[in-house]
Amino acid sequence: MLADIGGRPMIEHVYRRTAATRGVDAVVVATDDARIAAAVEGFGGVARMTRGDHRTGTDRIAEVAADLSCAIVVNVQGDEPLIEPETIRAAIDPLENDPTLEMATVCRPISDPADYHNPSVVKLVMDREGNALYFSRAPIPHNRAGGPFPRLAPHSPVPVFKHFGIYVFRRTFLLTFARLSQTPLETAESLEQLRALEHGFRIRAAITPHDSIGVDTPEDLERVRHLAVVERT
Repeated sequence: MLADIGGRPMIEHVYRRTAATRGVDAVVVATDDARIAAAVEGFGGVARMTRGDHRTGTDRIAEVAADLSCAIVVNVQGDEPLIEPETIRAAIDPLENDPTLEMATVCRPISDPADYHNPSVVKLVMDREGNALYFSRAPIPHNRAGGPFPRLAPHSPVPVFKHFGIYVFRRTFLLTFARLSQTPLETAESLEQLRALEHGFRIRAAITPHDSIGVDTPEDLERVRHLAVVERT
């Protein structure tokens, strides 16, 4: 999150894009790293230091949310410097439109076969109502019949989706989520959202046309730096 992109730390790009999202009232960076907090305060942002023993980023967010009075909390991971405000907005809309929902996220159709096979790109399958059935780092769904797969969206008869690390919670459910025990699938896949599914909660997945790059490797960082240069030219 401190890596330099276009002369600014990566966390600043995420912060400013999140702040530009329609309907977002405040942005707070939750961290246990004093260097990140100092960088955020250096560009005029707000940071909150948290405990260092949290199991996941969502558990860290819940510590901060416990002292807030808002109804909805958006968790945008700090390694998404190219995330579009419209993508964040798309993840918020389901909770504002359906009072029965407690958690939502966002995804887009996969258009690059490399993404389908890349374990750093999380894949998502949904039911007919748009609720998540499963998330995996493995290529899902699998084509048992064989042959080339997937025939990528928008032409594929079997939708193949890339998941973004954005989670929207009703604040009350976020505090409940943080009290749930970690689950076997969550641990195996290293995907915290599986905790909600394994405990029987719904996650609505909105679809966005916008792509993004989560920075998980040095190669990802170089791709983001290149795209940041292109955007400025």
